[in-house]
Amino acid sequence: MRIYFYKVNAPYGCFSNFSPHSIWMPTSCGNDAIARWQTVEHYYQAYKFEGTKLAYLMPQIQQASTPELAAKIGRESNHQPRPDWDLCKCEIMYRAVWQKFRHHLDIQQVLLDTSDAEIVEDSPVDSFWGCGSDRNGTNHLGRILMQVRADLQRDRLATL
Repeated sequence: MRIYFYKVNAPYGCFSNFSPHSIWMPTSCGNDAIARWQTVEHYYQAYKFEGTKLAYLMPQIQQASTPELAAKIGRESNHQPRPDWDLCKCEIMYRAVWQKFRHHLDIQQVLLDTSDAEIVEDSPVDSFWGCGSDRNGTNHLGRILMQVRADLQRDRLATL
């Protein structure tokens, strides 16, 4: 079975990075501080600029009024991400998605209820995070969701 998701207001919309589920994540300051992020999208877009001359954008993205605005700032063509972005973006996404589903028990249950179904971000424009317009994309966000689901299932079994 395959589960497709994309829009926040559609079935499985809670799987979207734009869903209104805040996360608490460690700051990049190197201390034990944590910060609240309105959505996974806010966090993901901001961390493109960690340690760069554009790090001043991080609080702007964090405070953006919507995930769409956070994405717009993070995707602006003249904003170059950190040099290691392609190497670390999946790990950053995993950490944020893990926190989202670890702490929001209602959507955690939605994810767990998918059992072993394949989860696919049905993005018509993104063939890296989703399946793309031809549905042959790499679906990295779907893969991360399935990994988070497996990790949650493992944690549940360990507490039995």
